[in-house]
Amino acid sequence: MTAQSVISLGRQIVDFARTPFSGKTECLKDRKGLPSYDPGPSRCIDEAINWLVRAQDYSSTGDGGVARHYSYRKGWGPSYPETTGYIIPTIIKYASGHKNEDLMNRAEQMLDWLVSIQFSEGGFQAGTMNDRPAIPCTFNTGQILLGLAAGVRTFGNRYKKPMNKAANWLVATQDEDGCWRKFPTPFAAPGDKTYETHVAWGLLEAADADSNATYLSSALLNVDWAVRHQHDNGWFGKCCLEQPDSPLTHTLGYVFRGILEAYIRTRKPDLFQVCRKLSDGLLVPLGEDGFIPGRLSADWEGTVSWACLTGSAQIAYCWFVMYRLTGNKTYVDAALSVNRYIRRTQHTEGPDGTRGGIKGSFPVSGDYGKYEYLNWAAKFFIDANIMELELNDDPSASPPR
Repeated sequence: MTAQSVISLGRQIVDFARTPFSGKTECLKDRKGLPSYDPGPSRCIDEAINWLVRAQDYSSTGDGGVARHYSYRKGWGPSYPETTGYIIPTIIKYASGHKNEDLMNRAEQMLDWLVSIQFSEGGFQAGTMNDRPAIPCTFNTGQILLGLAAGVRTFGNRYKKPMNKAANWLVATQDEDGCWRKFPTPFAAPGDKTYETHVAWGLLEAADADSNATYLSSALLNVDWAVRHQHDNGWFGKCCLEQPDSPLTHTLGYVFRGILEAYIRTRKPDLFQVCRKLSDGLLVPLGEDGFIPGRLSADWEGTVSWACLTGSAQIAYCWFVMYRLTGNKTYVDAALSVNRYIRRTQHTEGPDGTRGGIKGSFPVSGDYGKYEYLNWAAKFFIDANIMELELNDDPSASPPR
């Protein structure tokens, strides 16, 4: 055993020892493997939506935002502006489909809270409401922009000014080559981040909501910069919070979605080829049961033994879209397999903090969101399962716009 392995094992033992009994129990249960029962997409979506409702109600900062997590160690966390931003479109979509007025009101409450904490220049803070110093951050602003754009389309022009302020700030702070370097998050390693194509997606949504060509140009400039870092086998460099040589599936899912959204709007063949190479590359580490290792090396080998459930859900969503764009059954089969895997990790009964939530990792002791249920994991899980239901309802559905 190497020195690094000994250190890693020691950390795992310490982590386990300081975890409450409920977390220890969950960890040991996870390590026995997934249960065979799959509750199905409809039940799991409903449970995850209800978990997000509780996360809003039980946020430790009590401000209308959505709690970052439920932790076996510390309970409900503070509100997280970044992820509350992109949870909003998911809540609106579900509320519209179910004619749920309470959820629509909750989406407005989230929007009003975000508007109240926007910096005067247009940006939004990094981290949760408890993190200090409160400084503007490119990535978080882009994610909140997704919510503001949805707010404009759903509730009207009262969210247009804050949307424009956020979008204008992103345009103004972008470097000439398309990268954003001036306002990085302090919660990631320094350096350029190709996964900020997910910021570009925020600008694409604002461009649609406001018919704004400047926002569109800025978004595509970033995407053009990012795709220059794709390897021939589809893998992306500069695509992780902390380990660029072994990125999380979560950040690979971010870069995938951002470029996919750019392709859907432009139909540029070169962007489609980027998406196809990434899509095919991600098939390489996929297990028969839907397991994808949470970190992937440049040759698509898994470097960890746990799944990052957030990233798995994001990738499943993108595979569904790729299926709708290409008709390639391999993509839809892969997406369905991943959705089934994640559904089997979800508890549909039990305490408020865990029922319906999605863990950061499986097993729960994995290094991403360790011993936590994450609000963005629930959001992307809902999105992927809604896509599955839509496909079931209309297998011949036309490609997304």
